[in-house]
Amino acid sequence: MPPSQRKITPADIISDADYAARRDVLRKAMIAVKKSRRVEVGPFATFYFENYDTMWLQVMEMLRIEKGGAEQMAGELDAYNPLIPQGRELIATLMLEIEDAAIRDRTLLTLGGIEETIFFDIGTGRIKATPIENDDRTTPDGKTSSVHWLRFAFTPAEIERFKSKTVVLGVVHKNYGHMAVLPDAVRAELQMDFV
Repeated sequence: MPPSQRKITPADIISDADYAARRDVLRKAMIAVKKSRRVEVGPFATFYFENYDTMWLQVMEMLRIEKGGAEQMAGELDAYNPLIPQGRELIATLMLEIEDAAIRDRTLLTLGGIEETIFFDIGTGRIKATPIENDDRTTPDGKTSSVHWLRFAFTPAEIERFKSKTVVLGVVHKNYGHMAVLPDAVRAELQMDFV
């Protein structure tokens, strides 16, 4: 399957016993991969850019924990395959990481709609994120979720600029305005998602 159409299939799933035997090695290797796919923007917004490998490991972990068999596998593939970039996009999990539960609840009440305010700046315009999730991640009282899934769709010209220009990831919410320049190592890693 070409990388631009990559999906996790049942044939990609290994047995529980095989996964248990390889789990520590696989997880250690993924820590290094995830480090080069992680960007902090401001004090508590962290973006984790997903790919086939990060989602495969997530599916394997869910199957290991829940032990739901073939029926669970179908549900996990339905949930995680949409988070694998398909060649002209980047996909990120945004985590609003606030340890103190009381502070987290108060803060999330001020960040409704944050998922609509995220962008990449590649020097010639902004590439706005589009929320992936099907359900509304902001409640009627204005409280947002601490987890969001975002898609950034690129044109071929924008992909070329991403590869050669300074790239800024930003949030312009009225209560959370922060930006971060992607480190070269992160930009180089994310370029591999473009096929």
